Amino acid sequence: MINTYGLELKPPIEENKVKEVETELGVTFPNDYLEFISYSNGAEGSIGENYLILWSIEDIIELNEAYGVNDFAKGLVLFGSDGGDTAFAFDTRKNETQIVSVPFIGMDLSEITTCSNTFNGFLQYLLNAN
Repeated sequence: MINTYGLELKPPIEENKVKEVETELGVTFPNDYLEFISYSNGAEGSIGENYLILWSIEDIIELNEAYGVNDFAKGLVLFGSDGGDTAFAFDTRKNETQIVSVPFIGMDLSEITTCSNTFNGFLQYLLNAN
């Protein structure tokens, strides 16, 4: 059973759409993230004291281009935000993908904070962070 943490959910995504995005970005999303978006393609709401906006899979490519991620923080794939000045991303520079936070303004690899090495761990991180 998927824990949705009380987030407002969106309709699920077709698996072939996910594969298209992975191919275009040259990444493989973590299995627990894939499980979540196959249940809800994007979500929004409060988790503990934090706010989370998970972008739909269709928006990931466009928004990464709009924020100039390859120019400022190559190797990151943004997938959401806190609704403010912090983006959440998959750090794909190592064999094991990590989930990190990075500021939208001043986006730089030296500014990342590691949240978890799993999507479920990331959600727990937000739930427990103050």
